[in-house]
Amino acid sequence: MWLFNSFIILLLLILTNAAAAYDRVMQGMVSNSITIIGEKHKRPESVKFFKSLIVDYLQQNECLTVALEIASNQQSLIDEIKQGRPVSDIEIAPMIDFPPFRKLINDLAQMQRHNDCLKIIAIDAGLELKTRRDKWMGTKLTEHVGQTPILALVGNLHTLKKVEWYHAMIKKEPYVAEILTSKGHNVKTYPQIWLDRECDTRNRYIHADSPEAIKLLNDNLFILINADKTTTANGVVDGIVVWECPR
Repeated sequence: MWLFNSFIILLLLILTNAAAAYDRVMQGMVSNSITIIGEKHKRPESVKFFKSLIVDYLQQNECLTVALEIASNQQSLIDEIKQGRPVSDIEIAPMIDFPPFRKLINDLAQMQRHNDCLKIIAIDAGLELKTRRDKWMGTKLTEHVGQTPILALVGNLHTLKKVEWYHAMIKKEPYVAEILTSKGHNVKTYPQIWLDRECDTRNRYIHADSPEAIKLLNDNLFILINADKTTTANGVVDGIVVWECPR
């Protein structure tokens, strides 16, 4: 009986934490907003989490624009998926491409067939464009800001709204979240961080004002770039979705 009760308590905690992540993200998805979900590419649970946000939001009979880290020159192909074109025709960067991501595109296209309020946009810069990826993504997202909120899925570093680059290096260009924020847009960003690469069943929401958020950013994101460690998560991200093993 004790083991059963412990299991029930653990299950409730997992569901509560997962709901907290969903609820916090959903609260920011309002008119004229851009919500950016960061990820470590090729994680099936990230795609599942992102799709769940879309499904839950559309169930409220609201319109939504979904932005994906796919080259903009693939937009016409994406638009044709709902007419039956195979998703395999779309060119996706190897570092991002894997079966669950293509299935997401196909699933979204099928949703479009029954929901005119759902739009899918490709926001990344193709190799033929002589421009920075983040600048291009910022431009494409800005073009779609309006009554319908935007929900984007990109790599984690693109979610950083503020980075203090090392003084010794040439000034680094800002990530898309910082570009959009500097232009006055309502931007909410939530990177996803894995405490253990094998743990993919339980997520937990970390507030930006939590000391844990600072450590998570420094140990997992800022360590990857030539920048000073951040002393605060406020103003850098709006929250963090942590994936971890059940306790």
